[in-house]
Amino acid sequence: MQVLKIYPKGFAANTYLLTEDGVHAVAIDPAQTRIADEAARRGLTVTHVLLTHGHFDHTGGCAALQAAGAKVGCTEAEKPLVLGSDNMASHFHAHVPAFCVDFTFRDGDVLQLCGMEIRVIATPGHTAGGATFLVGDRLFTGDTLFAGDVGRTDLPTGSGIQLEASVRKLYALEGDFVVCPGHGEDTTLAYERRNNGWIRC
Repeated sequence: MQVLKIYPKGFAANTYLLTEDGVHAVAIDPAQTRIADEAARRGLTVTHVLLTHGHFDHTGGCAALQAAGAKVGCTEAEKPLVLGSDNMASHFHAHVPAFCVDFTFRDGDVLQLCGMEIRVIATPGHTAGGATFLVGDRLFTGDTLFAGDVGRTDLPTGSGIQLEASVRKLYALEGDFVVCPGHGEDTTLAYERRNNGWIRC
């Protein structure tokens, strides 16, 4: 599996393009409209979009990819936030082009997409329907777990109690994984277990 990390221009989330064959790809949190062009420039056709959660800074590129044929998915619990005012776009005077949610998933689901096995881990706390995706040796954590930090919980549907439980759920996974967060640089689960000052193992 090849993972392409696209850093945002301005305020937005990291976007990840995952491909097994170098032709078809899954996009995780396409933050900006330019993600469609970035994928095409790399010769990739994005067939599916997976959202770790529904905040505007993670979803701005969904409409462009959907227009090109991609299917957009999120957890069942997160769908109301993705499509509603709690996505925070209006609070930041941001515009997210309209898109729809084509499919939903739940904790424990295993998605077979583009020749890759993607395990869904429900990680509420930053938002009520937040998810982490386990793919091979990588954890795509959205705004649940960062390098040396965790997600904020003071926005609509957030919960500090749920976030701590979600981070501990990730810490309890057997072995080590590369953590690919929604913002900032990558880290490892082993490092965060030992050193994260907010929630330690």
